[in-house]
Amino acid sequence: MEDCVFCKIISGEIPSTKVYQDEVVTAFLDLSQATPGHTLVVPNKHVKDIFAYDTDLAAAVFSRIPKIARAVRASNKDIKGLNILNNNGKVAYQSVFHSHIHLVPRYTDNDGFSMSFTDNSDKHSAEELNQIAANISNNITESD
Repeated sequence: MEDCVFCKIISGEIPSTKVYQDEVVTAFLDLSQATPGHTLVVPNKHVKDIFAYDTDLAAAVFSRIPKIARAVRASNKDIKGLNILNNNGKVAYQSVFHSHIHLVPRYTDNDGFSMSFTDNSDKHSAEELNQIAANISNNITESD
């Protein structure tokens, strides 16, 4: 895609700080550096988001995540953990519409990065949860 910043990074048209590249993915440091070592793993094939992956692309991309994550962790003895994030759609904080996976090293509980999950466990009955699960299950297809 000619207007895609990540496609331009992959092709070398735009400079980046690459940490890994093969025939399937390119990994480079995120400009924001939410924490030091914050790395993006991007499929070389332009796909907008997770909904555009086929099973072969998903297997190829996601099989590389542990190798790159281990390298990020090994790069700094102070890294104690790692968040793996994938945002899909503007409402989910996707800002570049070329699928990418964030590897965010964690150093301490107060390293400047945070996430919060609201506990809504008291807002849904067992029946409602069963209906939600059934709706999801009914939409899973073998071709996915």
